[in-house]
Amino acid sequence: MSEKERNLTKMIATNRLPDTRAGTFNAQLFLESNGIARTNQKFEPRETIFSQGDICKDVMYIEKGHVKLSVVSKTGKEAVVAMLKAGDFVGEGALAAQPLRIATATAVTPVTALVITLKEMIRVLHSDHAFSDHFISYILARNIRIEEDLIDHLFNSSEKRLARTLLLLARYGDSETPQLVLPKISQETLAEMIGTTRSRVNFFMKKFEKLGFIRQNGGLHVNDSLLNVILHD
Repeated sequence: MSEKERNLTKMIATNRLPDTRAGTFNAQLFLESNGIARTNQKFEPRETIFSQGDICKDVMYIEKGHVKLSVVSKTGKEAVVAMLKAGDFVGEGALAAQPLRIATATAVTPVTALVITLKEMIRVLHSDHAFSDHFISYILARNIRIEEDLIDHLFNSSEKRLARTLLLLARYGDSETPQLVLPKISQETLAEMIGTTRSRVNFFMKKFEKLGFIRQNGGLHVNDSLLNVILHD
């Protein structure tokens, strides 16, 4: 692997995207202000937030918790396409005239979300430039992440894809402190995220733990040394 390829792989691995929550603008405080029409909803783990095929009628801002986005094919095969966290938006496809939800959103942990109607979201985006800039930065960052996920699936082994997924879930590369305890995610879900079988995920998780890259004591702890798996030729 050349130095250029190594640097690209590291960038994809660490997902070093712009922190759209940084700076003086605070999206949560703004959306909680009296001038924004919204409702507050809470969801328990495994509770469906919205389903694939539902009408797109609102956009949600995740205040707390983790949300899984998954799609089901006509043959019944399910794939996890994203894991979202506090500070992320979900259901924003409604703003692009998407008539129906193309994925199912499910709470992985207890979730608190601000629900904003489509009409209100459009009004706020047009009336407040600071929020509009923040939202555009967020969407661009999400688009970069999707492109990186595609590259990861096309060119990396399932072992490297799992390592990258664990690093991203631990927020490695964010401005926030990495190596957080991960939310409880089953090996089945991890397998769906990286496109492999649960048995392969189990094999690699045991290998990572033996090498000291992860620790499963009181929750799953990810060490940044796991990056070595991705950078190894």
